[in-house]
Amino acid sequence: MSSIRLKNIRIFTNHGCLTEEEKIGSDYLVNLTVKADLSKAAVSDHLKDTVDYVHLNRIVKEQMAIRSKLLEHVGQRIIDTIFTELPKVHYVKVRVSKVNPPIGGDVAEVSVSMSSKR
Repeated sequence: MSSIRLKNIRIFTNHGCLTEEEKIGSDYLVNLTVKADLSKAAVSDHLKDTVDYVHLNRIVKEQMAIRSKLLEHVGQRIIDTIFTELPKVHYVKVRVSKVNPPIGGDVAEVSVSMSSKR
């Protein structure tokens, strides 16, 4: 089993429970790791034999664009969509981080990490 990792996908969107978060929005970072058998791609050198990281990035961007109150909800949507659209993927780990969250303190980010196996 091999893995593909997308690190610090930067997205500006409007998740959160507060009305201000919906209106103003904030910065997010998404980290994604997927596991799949990439041995055929290693030999063939064909994109069709691997998990296309452009497709993974598109899934993250599309799901992050849909407003949610909770980071957990966004994370689960990302996982579910990857399993639906990319049958080669056997495992997904995603971390969604809100940069400079409005929690009344000096906190760089708050993150939710989730993982699932097919």
